[in-house]
Formats: sequence, structure tokens, C-alpha cells
Amino acid sequence: MTTPLDRAGGPQRPAGKHLRRTAALAVAVFALGTALPAPASAAPSGPRSATAPAEVAVHDQAVGEADQKAVLDYWTPQRIAALNGKPSDNPPRSGPDGAPWTGGSALTRTVGRLFFTDHGEDSSCTATVVDSANGSTVVTAGHCVNNGNLLGEDNQWSTHMMFVPGYHDGAAPYGKFVGRLGVAAATWLQNDAQHSEKFDGYDQAFVVLNRDARGGRLQDVVGAAQKIGFDEPGDGPVHQFGYPRAASDPAREGLPEYTGARLAYCTGQAREYPGTPDWPEPKGQWGTACVMGGGSSGGPRIAGLDPKSGLGTVVGDNTTSGFFDSAGHVCADDTPGCVRHLVGPQFTSDVTGPLYARAQRTS
Repeated sequence: MTTPLDRAGGPQRPAGKHLRRTAALAVAVFALGTALPAPASAAPSGPRSATAPAEVAVHDQAVGEADQKAVLDYWTPQRIAALNGKPSDNPPRSGPDGAPWTGGSALTRTVGRLFFTDHGEDSSCTATVVDSANGSTVVTAGHCVNNGNLLGEDNQWSTHMMFVPGYHDGAAPYGKFVGRLGVAAATWLQNDAQHSEKFDGYDQAFVVLNRDARGGRLQDVVGAAQKIGFDEPGDGPVHQFGYPRAASDPAREGLPEYTGARLAYCTGQAREYPGTPDWPEPKGQWGTACVMGGGSSGGPRIAGLDPKSGLGTVVGDNTTSGFFDSAGHVCADDTPGCVRHLVGPQFTSDVTGPLYARAQRTS
């Protein structure tokens, strides 16, 4: 059995599965968001996903000036604050499975909080600026851009999409960027929330952003971008980042980095999560031990991060969770010694490649 969190908020079902959407549930139960013409990893260097090549689905978000202004006006400070988790009196506590990111560098400029409305409910995920020909592309989770309801029905594209790079305690140090185009796999749009082995490998997406209020392109404004890698080996050390609104560790629940207010991260050796007999996962779902909850969906899994520059290669995204014992075997979350891992699809040329190509060529 697994107990991954729902896609951007609280649990989706008793057995769990994704970090899903409702912020209200996240409060009640720990909850789980240089221009290059080609991906950073030109030649495959690891196993490919078992998923079929992706057909691309796109959706116009806010294109005209009036629509962009409406999105910016929608996200008032009060509305954003309402998404944050409740602070606690817990003393600071951190470890490799979850800590506040206190360094500066390009990391704090390229990772940001992604706000949107899903089926009429406001929510947030995490997204990352990646090298792109248009200088205006971020990568995130598929369920942050397009989602079904809690039953996996009534597929809808998210609305009011807004990305805030370097978000910190309500501040937008590099401005706000409104979504222009959502790009996801057509297969993901068929997700029924019941067949993880079929759909979870496609839980990845890109958002092309409009220029900011001063006419600046995202990549130019933040002055950096992360590389993106396809078909990279999954079994290596990684850093995973997010703006979680909750933590799976009660001792860290309510700390600033687990309320959505600040950037958090986990680091360690990635493991491939196969799922369970009841909820199997496709090949290529990787991640490290991590307590980050809802809101960390879509956050990057970065290989080869240079701690000084804050740059590395995004090889996957956060989407769900699984549990391993000390021997590396899948275990039930309520088993003593069972450790929660935050996992998601490893980016591949078959699935991620077509999405990235479509996103970055949007002018």
C-alpha cells in the first residue's frame, strides 16, 4: 500500500496516489507545484520510459492584454495568503529529507511558485525556468496544468495561471508572469485517477509565459535557467525543490518552508518506485526521501546541482510519493522504519521531448 498525497492538496483516496488539488484537505491531512534549441542531454544515457511517445495537447491561457491583467488582478495578496498552510510553534528542524533553501544563487531565481485555479478551487504548485528558445518556458507537473476532479472525471485545463520566480513570504522579487500556453501530453488528458500504471509517466507539463508588465522575458528577467535532460540515469544523487504547504513529519508541520511561504528542498540518492500491487507505477518513477507535501508538485528533480551557482539539470518532476524500508523494499506507510520518498517521472525524449519542443518554439 502507498499513501501518496493528492495532486496539489490532500489525499485523493484511502490508498493514496497523487499530490492533488484541494488546499482545504491539505490543512486537515498532511498534503503532499541560455536559450538552447535542443535538450541539454542530446544523447540518451539511461533507460527510457515504458510509456509510448507523447502526442502533444496545447491550450491557450491568457493571451490578450485584458486577459493577462485579469489574472494579475485575480491574485490579490489575500487570495495568495489563503492558500498557505497554518503556521505552528514547532522549533526549526531540518535534514536531507526536507529543509529550507537558504542559499542564494540561480536556484532561487529559477524555481518559483505556480498559482492557478483547478475546477473552481485556487491552488499552487512549483515550476522551474528551463533553457528554451523563447526564454519564457517553465516545467511543472501535468496535474498542475490539466486535471480531472477527485474521481478522475471532468478533465479541465487550469485557469488563472501565474508564475512567481523566487517567491518568498508573499514577495515577488522578480515580478509576476502570466501563463500564455499550457502544454501537456494528450494521454495525460485521459487520466482517470485510477490507472497510475498507464498515466503517471505522463504527469509532466510546460507553461509558456507572457512577458512581464515591463515587457521583459522571463529568462532575461531572472538572468538564469536550468538545463533540462532527457533519458538520464535515475539512480544517482538528486536535489528536489518545492513550495510545500504541508509536511509529512509532524515535527516540521507549520514551519515557514512547509506552509507555501518559502522554498524547501530534499537531497539524497534517488530510488525507482514501482508502486504496489494495488497501485502499480510505470517504469521511470524516481525520487529521494522527502517530507515535502502538497504544493511541491511540479517541483524539479535536479541532477548535478552546483551548490555555488545553483545550476544543474532538471531530470524529472515531483508528482507522488512512495515508501521504502531500510533494505530498499516497498513497504506500507504505517510500517515502523518505512520512509516516505517524493517521486515522479524521469524526463525522456519520448514523452518530455515533444512537449518541450512544442513549448519552446512558441514565440
